[in-house]
Amino acid sequence: MHDYQRPPTLHRYALHAELDAALRGGQFRLVPSGGFLTLSFSQAWDKRLFDVLAPADTCLVIHNTEEFGERLHRAVQRMLPNWAGIDGPVEYGSRSRLGAAFTKSLAHSQEQEWQFAWRSMSANASLHPVTVNIGSIEQFAELRSRESHLA
Repeated sequence: MHDYQRPPTLHRYALHAELDAALRGGQFRLVPSGGFLTLSFSQAWDKRLFDVLAPADTCLVIHNTEEFGERLHRAVQRMLPNWAGIDGPVEYGSRSRLGAAFTKSLAHSQEQEWQFAWRSMSANASLHPVTVNIGSIEQFAELRSRESHLA
């Protein structure tokens, strides 16, 4: 499989309470999508995304995406040992080599997503949201409001 280089920063736009829990406790909610459990970020700091992803009022900016990605994959592996994880860019308007979970219509292209996804190795696994904890990420992440200056 193609080895994707994670972007230098990842951005998650959401409500402050959710992102504060993510920053301080490393708490992230994986949601079912296309047969996978997924967690999406944007590769961009873009004030318009606060509106696109409303009711977002805060952005979590992750500066060490390699450490973050590895910690996230390890935590999910401990919680869901029979699941396989991958992360990579979402492709818009054409099918991604990573499959349907990484393919979206051109209408969503301004989100510039980087997605983490896990698929069960069991054919009959039920898909329901899962909350994973990776520990505090305060050493390499920060919260920004819409009014924050550009990175």
